[in-house]
Amino acid sequence: MRETVGQVHHHRNVTGGAARAAVFGVSDGLTTNVALILGVAGAHPAAGVVRLAGLAGLVGGSFSMAAGEWVSMRAQTELVERELTIERNAIADAPEKERRELAAIYRSQGVDARIADAMAGQVMADPDLALEVHAREEMGVNVASLGSPPKAALSSFGSFAVGALAPLLPWLVAGGRAALVASLVLATIAAVAAGAALGRFTGRGPARTAARQFLIAAAAASVTYGIGALVGVSR
Repeated sequence: MRETVGQVHHHRNVTGGAARAAVFGVSDGLTTNVALILGVAGAHPAAGVVRLAGLAGLVGGSFSMAAGEWVSMRAQTELVERELTIERNAIADAPEKERRELAAIYRSQGVDARIADAMAGQVMADPDLALEVHAREEMGVNVASLGSPPKAALSSFGSFAVGALAPLLPWLVAGGRAALVASLVLATIAAVAAGAALGRFTGRGPARTAARQFLIAAAAASVTYGIGALVGVSR
C-alpha cells in the first residue's frame, strides 16, 4: 500500500557494518563449513575426523572473518577520519572559500544562486553542521554512521559461528550415514532460512534469495563431497 501525502516513512541504517557482517557471516559460515564437512565426509573417515574438521572450520573461519572485517572496516574509518580532519581544518582556516564551494555544489544541483548562497552561509555558521554537510556533499559520507569495527568484528564472528554450527551439529552426537543425512537436512534448513532472512533484509523477496542460498550451498557441498570421495583417505 502506497503512502499518502503527509505520512512519514523511516529508513533503516544500512551504512553501518554490524548488520551487513551478521547477514553475510551466517551465509559464509554455512557455505564454508558444509563444504568442508561434506568434503571430509566424502572420503568416509572416522566420525571423529569429520567432527574435528568441522570444529576447526568453525573456529578458524570465525576468527578469520572477524579479523578480516575489523581490518577492512578499521582501514575504511581511518581513511574517512583523515579526510574529515582535512575538511575540518579547511573549514576553520578558509571558511569563505568553503562557503563558496558549498554554494557552488548547491547551484550544480539546480538550486537558485541566491538561495544557494543563503543555504551555504547558514550551514557554515555552525562548524559541526558545516563538516557534516561538506562530508556528505563532497565525499558521500554520513559522519554519524561510519560504523564500528569492533561491533562488526564481533557480529561477523558470532554469525559465522552460527552458520557453521548447523551442518556440524549431527557430527557432535553421531557419525556415519545418519550424521551425513542429518547434516544435509540441517544445512538445507539453515540455507533456506539464511536466504529468506537476507531477502527480507534487502527487500528482494525471501523465496528468491532462499533458493539462491540453497543452490550455492548445495553446489559447494556437492563439489567437495565428490572430491572427498574421489581422493579418499589413507587406510
